[in-house]
Amino acid sequence: MSTQEKARALMMRHYQIIKNRQQSMLERTGEEIGLPGEVSHYWNPTQGKIDPTARMTYDRSNAAMS
Repeated sequence: MSTQEKARALMMRHYQIIKNRQQSMLERTGEEIGLPGEVSHYWNPTQGKIDPTARMTYDRSNAAMS
């Protein structure tokens, strides 16, 4: 696997992690306020890109566990 392919795979994995984290948090919030299940599974990225503010919110934190 070339360096370019590895970088692409890493970026795609990072995208999936952010997407999954965002969907989980939206689903939990939807359940808390009583929304139907299908509403809380909503995902609508613009042309496959995650909103920059959402990326900052749902991305890994810089804190480390000891």
